[in-house]
Amino acid sequence: MLKIRLLPLLSLLFCYNAHSELRATGDLGVVIERANNSALIINTSQQTTLAKIESLGDLSHASVVFSRDQRYAFIFGRDGGLSKIDLLKDKIDKRIIQAGNSIGGAISQDGQLIAVSNYTPGGIKIFSTESLQLVADIPTEYGDKQLSKVVGLVDAPGQRFVFSLFDAGEIWSVDMTNPAKPNITKFKNIGKQPYDALLTPEGRYYIAGLFGEQGLALLDLWNPELGVKRILPSYGKEDEKLPVYKMPHLEGWAVAGEVMLIPAVGQHEVLVVDKRQWTLVKRIPVKGQPVFVMARPDGKQVWVNFAFPDNQNLQIINTKDFTIAKSLTPGKAVLHMEFTPRGEHVWVSVRDDNQLIVYDTENFKELKRLPAEKPSGIFFSSRAHKMGL
Repeated sequence: MLKIRLLPLLSLLFCYNAHSELRATGDLGVVIERANNSALIINTSQQTTLAKIESLGDLSHASVVFSRDQRYAFIFGRDGGLSKIDLLKDKIDKRIIQAGNSIGGAISQDGQLIAVSNYTPGGIKIFSTESLQLVADIPTEYGDKQLSKVVGLVDAPGQRFVFSLFDAGEIWSVDMTNPAKPNITKFKNIGKQPYDALLTPEGRYYIAGLFGEQGLALLDLWNPELGVKRILPSYGKEDEKLPVYKMPHLEGWAVAGEVMLIPAVGQHEVLVVDKRQWTLVKRIPVKGQPVFVMARPDGKQVWVNFAFPDNQNLQIINTKDFTIAKSLTPGKAVLHMEFTPRGEHVWVSVRDDNQLIVYDTENFKELKRLPAEKPSGIFFSSRAHKMGL
């Protein structure tokens, strides 16, 4: 009789314990610990570290995308590794080495395909997000059967991947509507050495930065028959050429209303560009060579970090008048920033101080510091529902 009476109580305790361990994926994020082949799983609302995932290979230029349901993070390593991390079980679900040297990737519109861009041997490979089985291998041949490094790989509407060929000076678009028959469209002679690219938030424009010459290459994905257009072709022609300590990242360029704010290559400036005419509106002087120029989700602020030797700084631009609203000095080697989905907080990685810092974006006050070993990229699971990231 006693056993029968205990059963409801035991059931209640079991249910309570099970529910207390449930974890919502929308609050999660991944921080790369670049020197230790590891990554942290964090909770962005509680501002806590939940777990460390180790044995992830070379993470010196790692990036992350998320599955549609936000359960899995896919980490692209510099050693060609592709790791699928289960954010609920705090473990590696699957890991493969798919090339000799990879620098990033993207997840398809329907969430079923994951594409990886490769330096060595070049080209992109496309895998099933479920199994990491190879679906398509697309070599980037040009010239006399040479293979080009791939940069600026993004997902685009219409189940497409778009990317640039650094060595060939081309942009390719791959339609994966039929995974068995990838449909490739090539745009040639777009400019010398495209080094990175972005997709505007609505998914219409693909813009590649050029390292080998002035200007940017713009492809209108709504009207691809118009080909690639050169924008800002004369920017910087008269400027003193400075050493480029680190190439700026174009992914995450700030879009604020009808303008875009972009990093100037090798200059201590952020450029304001009219998105309707693709003309230069203003040049904003900043403390150093900008690396990331990122807008708060509402577009009211743009946060900028810098290459060495000025990488201890952060500057915040007010987009109402394009003035510097605040300058911060978080610590040694500020590498990356990530806004919470509605922009009330921003997380900052400070590599050489082994710190993650959380700021309130309204008053710029420091809210929290978390230890991390040589942190670099910060990626929140809300990226799962944004194009081009």
